[in-house]
Amino acid sequence: MDYTKVAAPKISPVRLEELHDDDAPDFQRGERYDGVRFTRASADGEELSGADFIECEFNGVSFNEAQLRGATFRECVLSEPYAPVFAAARTSWQDVEISNPRWGSAELYEGNWRSVRIDGGKLDYVNLRGSKLMDVRISDCIISELDLGGCTGTRIALKNCTIGTLDVTGAKFKDVDLRTTEFRGVNGLAGLAGVVIDDYQLSLMAPLLAGHLGIRVV
Repeated sequence: MDYTKVAAPKISPVRLEELHDDDAPDFQRGERYDGVRFTRASADGEELSGADFIECEFNGVSFNEAQLRGATFRECVLSEPYAPVFAAARTSWQDVEISNPRWGSAELYEGNWRSVRIDGGKLDYVNLRGSKLMDVRISDCIISELDLGGCTGTRIALKNCTIGTLDVTGAKFKDVDLRTTEFRGVNGLAGLAGVVIDDYQLSLMAPLLAGHLGIRVV
């Protein structure tokens, strides 16, 4: 068996056609938005729980303190989304591309992600605790704290990212590739089962692993 092989995420490309522009949207709770392009719009503080965004494009949209609990994003593209507080717990993301997000505290716990790609950006705290993640790729991103505690993850790749603290307490992973990503601290080391790392990462983690196993190095 070749233990160096890891299945890559299966990311479906998002192709949006015949969108109509809405530069001054009237966002509403539980509404469905289909085939809309939002450019430099503000959803700050809006109540959008349970809203459905289908085949939509967001360009520089601000979601600060918008209530997105239980919302759905399907076949969407988000470019430079902004939110010091991104309140999006229990959201569903399917066939979504996100580029250069600027999120402070991103509350995304208990969500469902399938075929999601994040490229670039700077995120302070990303809370994905208890989420179900399948076919997710995050690349060239700076994340101060990534909380994957209690997650179920299949075919996930973190490429060329810098992560301050990675929490995988109680996570269940299969085909999760962390190679080329730098992380300074890891919580819940037992949750790394099913993860692929490189030799350099292993050398950095050696003291953590020794402490976890009760090994004394003298």
